[in-house]
Amino acid sequence: MNIQDRAFLADILIVDDKLENIRFLSDFLSKQNYQIRKAISGQAALMAVKTLPPDLILLDINMPTMGGYEVCKILKTDSKTSSIPIIFLSAGNDINDKIQAFQAGGIDYITKPFHLEEVLLRVQNQLTVQNLQNELKIKNEQLQNTIVKLQNTQYELIQKEKLVNASRITAGISHEINNPLSFILGNLNPAFDYTQTLINLVQLYQQAFPEATLEISNLTNEIDLDFLIQDFTRIMYSIRTGAERINSVVCAMHIFSRLNQSGIKRFNVCDNIDSVLITLGDQITLKDKSSLISVRKNYEDIPMLMGHANLFNQVLLNLLQNAIDSFDSDLISMMDSFFEPTIWITTKLIEENQIMISVKDNGIGILEEYQEHLFEPFFTTKLVGKGVGLGLFTSYQIITEIYKGTLTYYSCPEGGSEFLAKIPLTQNF
Repeated sequence: MNIQDRAFLADILIVDDKLENIRFLSDFLSKQNYQIRKAISGQAALMAVKTLPPDLILLDINMPTMGGYEVCKILKTDSKTSSIPIIFLSAGNDINDKIQAFQAGGIDYITKPFHLEEVLLRVQNQLTVQNLQNELKIKNEQLQNTIVKLQNTQYELIQKEKLVNASRITAGISHEINNPLSFILGNLNPAFDYTQTLINLVQLYQQAFPEATLEISNLTNEIDLDFLIQDFTRIMYSIRTGAERINSVVCAMHIFSRLNQSGIKRFNVCDNIDSVLITLGDQITLKDKSSLISVRKNYEDIPMLMGHANLFNQVLLNLLQNAIDSFDSDLISMMDSFFEPTIWITTKLIEENQIMISVKDNGIGILEEYQEHLFEPFFTTKLVGKGVGLGLFTSYQIITEIYKGTLTYYSCPEGGSEFLAKIPLTQNF
């Protein structure tokens, strides 16, 4: 059999300052199909291990300059070589030598003169253990990868179920609100006309009969007719404003969940951002109700985006919610009176086939040691009970896997955070 065709069982390094010992062990182990390397000093052994780590080391204890104990300790303190099994070789059979050998990191101990069958069995035993450990390590890594995949699948299923439930709830609420709202909006204009007609009639009566009866005069004074007319008009306008506000929220809910559309459609990114902002309207006020968060929009004229509008809206909702949550009331209270909590939303066309959406805030920001974990599942910087750590993870999954884009976090030098999404216009759904 040619040496090139020989299947070696393992790579063994023999370290001994006695050449006859090396030659004796080398000849025997080579015949057992082991690949043998040799070193006649501790320094040479460290150099050989550094060049190519062996599967096992047979290490003599008593060598000049650097003994076997010292070599073993150096190898065991290096993470790259600490797992290599070391069998000590010694002419001594003293129990203290054996204890010191095991304390240094050795895994077995063979005394001279050598019994070749014993050497072979000990080598085979340690290599078998090493192989089993390597197989266990590989299986553990495979198991970890399987667990991560199962977790990711679970997160996706949870999120999809949440989106389905959210769409159902939104559809139900929208339907229940829309019917009475349509009735109110449909009757507001006639009510305004009737009100104005009655007011005009009352005023004509006042002009025609300035000298009212005592009963009418007393009631006019009691109800303060002039104030009642003005206040009633303001109330009617307030009712109209409230109804129109409700109508805008219902429209935003329609846009947000795309109740009248299904599947993959073209949609206007800026309109979707506005609809999400409307749904978050009550949260734009800081938690202590001290002031509003200023929302500054810088929309460029960008093409319609093809895709799942409801999933895209979920990303917008998560990013904007994250920006709102960055304004901690206690921190804001320590700012000077000129501080203005602000969220900047920017959309633009970059290159020819990619759009960019930026959500930036001047809130408390995120510590540097947390930033690399932001898109990991269940990671959150919020207090217990305030977040489960799926928002940014879900957003990242939607942007990168469904829209084939990128979602990146940047820490703003002046304070605050920026999340930047880049999405190609050409999609293959």
